Amino acid sequence: MLDQAMNNLLDAVEYLQQGGWVMIPLAATSVLMWIMILERVMVFTRFGRSEFDLATVLSIVRHENVGVPKQGLKGELLGRFMIARYGDPEVDRYVLRQQQEMLRGQLRQRLAMIAVLASVAPLLGLLGTVLGMIESFEVISIFGTGNARALAGGISMALVTTQAGLVIAVPGLFISGWLMRKARILENSLDEFVQQIDRPLRGLEQEMAAS
Repeated sequence: MLDQAMNNLLDAVEYLQQGGWVMIPLAATSVLMWIMILERVMVFTRFGRSEFDLATVLSIVRHENVGVPKQGLKGELLGRFMIARYGDPEVDRYVLRQQQEMLRGQLRQRLAMIAVLASVAPLLGLLGTVLGMIESFEVISIFGTGNARALAGGISMALVTTQAGLVIAVPGLFISGWLMRKARILENSLDEFVQQIDRPLRGLEQEMAAS
């Protein structure tokens, strides 16, 4: 069993070596992209849906002693708001918007880079294709078509790098799109929740201005 696994690993390494030095940036692109994807999945899972009823929100706005579990995106926003607030409704509304933008930026973090890495992979594969074809033409110009072994090296480089680039890019682009949709859903939920908090704060501000 172990010997079979080692043989399969050696075969995979030998296969990838046919792609030449282009496989190094391709491998780095793949590893970096998947690290970022896993990090975003963990963040979005932590910011999963959490509900707070209107009574809890009103109690927080009125400075009543209410325990807020920092679970989900809404709990994170409430926890940060309760720490940063000043007690003045006008200032608190500014603080609320500030915390909203900070969380919005946290949701969008690394999404553009994931999309860029997924798009770069097939271009690197294309670079390997061009280099492999150049190598094949050089062999033909020197030996003609009689040296099939030397000719196969360039063709292998072209095919392996193209395949690797597509294998990295296709799932990366699909997952990048899914992560962006997930971020938009969380942003919309955050915006709605901020409106729920801002409404009573605006009421308190008007009451203080009228008194």
